[in-house]
Amino acid sequence: MARVALINENARPDLGDLVVRIRGERGGRLLNIFQMLLHSPALAAAWLEQVSAVRWKTELDGRLRELVILRVGALNRSDYVFKAHVPAYTAKEGLSLEQCRAVADWRDSAFFAARERAALAYTDAMTRDVQVPAAVFDALRAHFSERQIVELTVLIGTYNMHTRVLEALEIDPNA
Repeated sequence: MARVALINENARPDLGDLVVRIRGERGGRLLNIFQMLLHSPALAAAWLEQVSAVRWKTELDGRLRELVILRVGALNRSDYVFKAHVPAYTAKEGLSLEQCRAVADWRDSAFFAARERAALAYTDAMTRDVQVPAAVFDALRAHFSERQIVELTVLIGTYNMHTRVLEALEIDPNA
């Protein structure tokens, strides 16, 4: 159970326009994370814009995006991410359940191409250590444009924020 009450949209008609916007961008759903964020409408709106931008408005391909999101979730011990993304988003990007599970131990897996491995190593460095070693960054440059590196960096940072909020407030994934 969440540490902060989830806002019931029916009890807050003043949030109607924002709820419609969230539902419009989230496939008609008002996820628990947004029900919690509705305590602060400005933060809920900003969160929606940020998450929508990093997921849908970049040059990063969907498979890579989902692998990185799953890796951040695994590193930050956030079951929410796995439950929310697998298979709802990952299957659409061609990832099997076995591949999704392999993200937890990606270095020992044969599932991932060099480009994905570079992104996963970057995800590990950003999430675990914050500072990224030159060798990890140089490996990234071999596979990504500067724009894509910025987009990947912000994706990783956004999902680190996302998972930390989810875990601190014990937000359960929607059933």
